[in-house]
Amino acid sequence: MQPISGTPGWWRCRRGSRTGAALLIGAVLLGVTACGGGADAADGSGRNGGKGGEVDTRPSRAELKIAPKDGAKGVDTSGEFEVTVTKGRLTSVEVADSDGKAVDGRITKGGTVWKPSRHLQTSTKYTVDAVAKDADGRRAAEHASFTTLDPKATFIGYFTPEDGSEVGVGMPVSIRFSRGITDPGAVEKGIEVTASPSVPIEGHWFGNDRLDFRPEEYWKPGTKVTLKLALDGVEGRPGVYGKQAKTVKFTIGRSQVSVVDAKSKKMTVERDGKVIKKIPITSGSPSNPTYNGQMVISEKYRVTRMNGETVGFDDEYDIKDVPHAMRLSTSGTFIHGNYWAGQWTFGRQNASHGCVGLFDARGGGDKSTPAAWFFRNSMIGDVVEVKNSKDKKIQPDNGLNGWNMDWDEWKADQ
Repeated sequence: MQPISGTPGWWRCRRGSRTGAALLIGAVLLGVTACGGGADAADGSGRNGGKGGEVDTRPSRAELKIAPKDGAKGVDTSGEFEVTVTKGRLTSVEVADSDGKAVDGRITKGGTVWKPSRHLQTSTKYTVDAVAKDADGRRAAEHASFTTLDPKATFIGYFTPEDGSEVGVGMPVSIRFSRGITDPGAVEKGIEVTASPSVPIEGHWFGNDRLDFRPEEYWKPGTKVTLKLALDGVEGRPGVYGKQAKTVKFTIGRSQVSVVDAKSKKMTVERDGKVIKKIPITSGSPSNPTYNGQMVISEKYRVTRMNGETVGFDDEYDIKDVPHAMRLSTSGTFIHGNYWAGQWTFGRQNASHGCVGLFDARGGGDKSTPAAWFFRNSMIGDVVEVKNSKDKKIQPDNGLNGWNMDWDEWKADQ
């Protein structure tokens, strides 16, 4: 093109440029058409774009409902919250708590119902954004927020072992609840115990306030165990809600199982499948025999007091400085150092009130004694198994001693 002489701002086409001008005008018109129809108009189906590329402005027939209603307060943590749609299908439901953390859930019943995968937490504000489509693809959206109840009564679970600890192969996960539980199923759903490498783990209730978890056999050395307590919002009994959200991790150390033979009065210590020491012992006397069975070390004390009155022996003994004591049962069974019986007793006579005694020095300061060695080489969660005693087998809830229950019985419903 070149300017027309004497006429500023006007141009005339050179020969052959007429076709170029037509293409330019066509391109502009094409651009206008593409922008005006929108993405939904391009399929030519008429849905969302209407006939002939026109936008369908009719409202969606899908009817969304969020329960509880927008602005509700004191909402229960289970069963009350859901999103439903009639005359359509849900395409997305996004739920977040007051910290912005997403709440998992599932769309079911042919796309008409969404429910959270688990209970909600107490005293928490939740926001909900739901979208649905009707049969013609027209969208409907709904937004709501609500706040869950602030419970007047709560419970927590006191757990063992401790977070970050290393324990023996016999250590179960044991949780003692601060209130008696009347809905054990709901509480158990709020607790997860996993292991790496993976192994089947089952829970068992002892009464209404204790829940233990263990595998069928002792843990394998090196196993990493994780306990997740998602109890916040769980209604453990009418009007009583959990207030706990915590993750606990611990590691299984080397394997040590010590077998006490009450008949031969000797203990064989086996570590990782090999015998590392044999120790002469004294167990319960004929009138006060030691329990048989598998017992797990749950506590360790370098020195402790043992008073017969606390375990039903009245004033038969009160020893203020029992050295190297390790608890085996809730009822008072220990394996501990003994300095008051003559050294000749060990390996020859059963003379205790039910405990397993190892020769020791008063005060426990002599590191060369059998009791000092065993204390030094034992950890919480190690197993001490007693056999050939004239007493019965220890009850599985007397200490951390669920190993004395058959696996099928352990898994059975309570």
